[in-house]
Amino acid sequence: MNPALEKQLNLLDYALSALRRRKGKNFGVMLVFAGVIFLVASFQFLSASLTATAESLLTEAPEIVVQKMSAGRQEAVPLAYLERLPTIPGIRVAVPRIWGYYFDETSGANYMVLAVDPGRMPRGDQLFKGIDGRLPEAGKGEVVLGPGVVRNLKLGGRRNFSLFRPDLSLIPLTVAGTFKPATELMTSDLIFTTPDTARDLFAIPAAAATDLCVYVANPGEISTIARKIAGLLPDTRVLTRPQISQTYKVVFGWRSGFASICLLAALAAFVILAWDKASGLSAEEKREIAILKVLGWQTGDILVLRFWESLTVSSLAYLLGCSAAYLHVFYLGGTLFRPILLGWSVIQPGLHLLPTVTGRDLLLIFILSVVPYLAATVIPAWRAAIVPPDAAVR
Repeated sequence: MNPALEKQLNLLDYALSALRRRKGKNFGVMLVFAGVIFLVASFQFLSASLTATAESLLTEAPEIVVQKMSAGRQEAVPLAYLERLPTIPGIRVAVPRIWGYYFDETSGANYMVLAVDPGRMPRGDQLFKGIDGRLPEAGKGEVVLGPGVVRNLKLGGRRNFSLFRPDLSLIPLTVAGTFKPATELMTSDLIFTTPDTARDLFAIPAAAATDLCVYVANPGEISTIARKIAGLLPDTRVLTRPQISQTYKVVFGWRSGFASICLLAALAAFVILAWDKASGLSAEEKREIAILKVLGWQTGDILVLRFWESLTVSSLAYLLGCSAAYLHVFYLGGTLFRPILLGWSVIQPGLHLLPTVTGRDLLLIFILSVVPYLAATVIPAWRAAIVPPDAAVR
């Protein structure tokens, strides 16, 4: 065996023996460090998984959304705009969409009501995959409810309920199906229905819609077609699917980053504590170092010994903290920190997150936690290594 490698293995073996002799102190440090890493890793895993889940659910969203603007506010878009869009090459189809928010005074919750004709959408049949039941039929006042709406309305086994129109008259509705739990991040507060039912509920004229969903033939031309639509319809705001996806990334990333910065204060406090503990050698530790120097150990050997001790404690804490964070996020739904990333709402979606842990995330957590801890023990380790041999008799 290589002498240098054999020497390092012997130093590691001695470091493990030293840690076992002071197992109470080292176990406590490891648990506290693992707790700090658990907090940081939970936010990182939860943010990455929310972004990945949102992106997977947006794959069937329209490539372009056209909204009419007036005085900086959105208003109903005339259906006559549909006749002008086919003049732009590359557009497969444009479908009117009606949506809005309905405030439930009983529970204080806001429901999102969405209506579109799946038969006119290029991938309308994909809606069946996310629904338990069937799609609503026109002229029957049928709806598909999100899991959060079902819980909030407390329907039980009932399939019929009513909502208020703007004139406070009631519109009877029938539940045709519910969205599957896997889509709850996007559909928890959603009421999906037909355009005629949505127009009746919101009193929207037959010649108008909330916005237009545009589907393109070549995804590589989305930005080009969006610019042409904006030029053809100057009073509109044109949103693309990549822009919506980027918005989710920014929202989740900003909230996760803000929370992580707050947690870095706890990490910094722990590093300072580690520095203080490593700087203050006990009488037993001083005696041990002095004996090792009398036996012929060099300052560099003792420095490497302290490095192996710190690396062992920090690595175990890193593995324990990341493992606990993985279980917390992907098996318990990020219960502790979910409100921070999802925001406040009467209807909180249940999370069915995609397990998304990359090497980049693990490396970032390692750099933010283990590296500062090791750095905080370098100078104290050097101070320990230069303890004179006569310290054993002091």
